[in-house]
Amino acid sequence: MQEAIERFILYLATERGLSDNYQLSTRQSLDAFAQWLTQAKQIDTPGKITHEQITEYLGVCKKRGLAAASIKLVVVAIKIFFRFLHVRKFVTKDVAELLPLPRVERYLPETLNEAEVERLLENIPTDHPLGLRDRAIIELLYASGLRISELVNARLEHLHLEEKVIRVTGKGNKTRLVPLGGKARDAIAAYLDRERPQYVKRRTGSELFLSVRGSKLTPARCWQILKERAKFAGLEENVYPHLLRHSFATHLLNNGADLRVIQEMLGHADISTTQIYTHVDQDRLKAVHHKFHPRG
Repeated sequence: MQEAIERFILYLATERGLSDNYQLSTRQSLDAFAQWLTQAKQIDTPGKITHEQITEYLGVCKKRGLAAASIKLVVVAIKIFFRFLHVRKFVTKDVAELLPLPRVERYLPETLNEAEVERLLENIPTDHPLGLRDRAIIELLYASGLRISELVNARLEHLHLEEKVIRVTGKGNKTRLVPLGGKARDAIAAYLDRERPQYVKRRTGSELFLSVRGSKLTPARCWQILKERAKFAGLEENVYPHLLRHSFATHLLNNGADLRVIQEMLGHADISTTQIYTHVDQDRLKAVHHKFHPRG
């Protein structure tokens, strides 16, 4: 079983190009399953595993208090593991093929409205130290919907200010081009011209955003920057980087952008991930209808 898991993780890394985090999560799920099989069923080879045993294990996970979303990750890991084994002829039958995915309640993403975003940005004093950098960071998060990991890994050579685009490497090492927008482009240009040179040290790399020590910013520091700037702007909401990504997508949809275009800009592999924003828009429409329609 362990040899099969090792082969599968190697496949995810080399042939699928999936992220280290995805590989780690999948390995943890499969290792826990393998351990249960050994202890509860004295099984240590994939060919002896039955559909009923997988179902029993998922029941054990549920009894242990594992959330539906976490159980779904376990199911997905087991399904793709056995699909791999079957395709590669390591097992004669895909016993996980008919496993149903548990239904997970989907929560609508939180967002800031357009006025709140404007308030956040306009209350960053760009004549103060780090003001230009922090304004550029938040403008970019909102204008392009980047994940925080994508922002901290952005490099100077990825940036094309004249064309107003930035090249981003997202999940699964997939690269995409994302528009910047005029205000974000101007904020980044001002930071590059007037502030970034002050932070460059002898060992500084080409990362776009630097700390005062000349090193690459960490995701945790970006969270802290956003919290500090939101507090200064007097925003009561819990403001965090992914909130700006949600706001980016929702505001695009509200203003008529095509869902496929939003999917491309967000770097979602599946349109179903992007479709959650249509529910946000529907809630807004229902609220408007309720408020203004005579029979609302």
